[in-house]
Amino acid sequence: MARRLPSSDRLPAGQRNAAVAAILALHAAAGWGLLQVQAVRDSLVAAAPMFVDWIAPPAPVPAPPPPPRPRAPAPPPKNIVATPAAAPTPAAFVAPAPEPAPPSPPVVVVAAPAPPAPPAPPAPPAAPPAPKLIPPSAIQYRVPPDISYPNASRRLGESGLVIVSVLVDTEGQPREVQVAQSSGFERLDRAAVAGVQRARFQPYLENGRALAGWARIPVPFTLEN
Repeated sequence: MARRLPSSDRLPAGQRNAAVAAILALHAAAGWGLLQVQAVRDSLVAAAPMFVDWIAPPAPVPAPPPPPRPRAPAPPPKNIVATPAAAPTPAAFVAPAPEPAPPSPPVVVVAAPAPPAPPAPPAPPAAPPAPKLIPPSAIQYRVPPDISYPNASRRLGESGLVIVSVLVDTEGQPREVQVAQSSGFERLDRAAVAGVQRARFQPYLENGRALAGWARIPVPFTLEN
């Protein structure tokens, strides 16, 4: 067992550190001096250990797993149809035979009397006879026609003969007046119709009875030289 030195023999911390540093410096200087010798350097190089790195081969790549097999579809569930138990057939009901009905009384059909035929419509009144043509010798005036020669026709030298048809009623009034034959000039035709409309006639008589008839009145328009 090592004996501890008394505290009086110990070096101070600063001196102790300096002594250690000096020892290390001496060792370093001695080592450096030995390295200056060629033979020492060669022996150190020959004795240097060799380090070999072992490279491990790459790990094998695992193969992909096989695809999963398709699963067969499950069969559809069967429909279970519950068949109800057949109900007991009721006994047939037999209706009693109906009693015969009493005979009905005979039906008496009375024919209704036919309605009377409607009265025949009254015959239409006889149409009046068509106005006949009054002969020229039977035409007589109470007021003769008032014929006026148009001034424009005179200036333009228009002349000619107009034949006017007039329907004379049983009282001698001119009911219808129209041009039967034109003079070729419209102004002369209008003047002839207007003059005959102002005339009044004696009623035409046959067997003492006044009749209506058509009279033809000639109206000449002649220029004076």
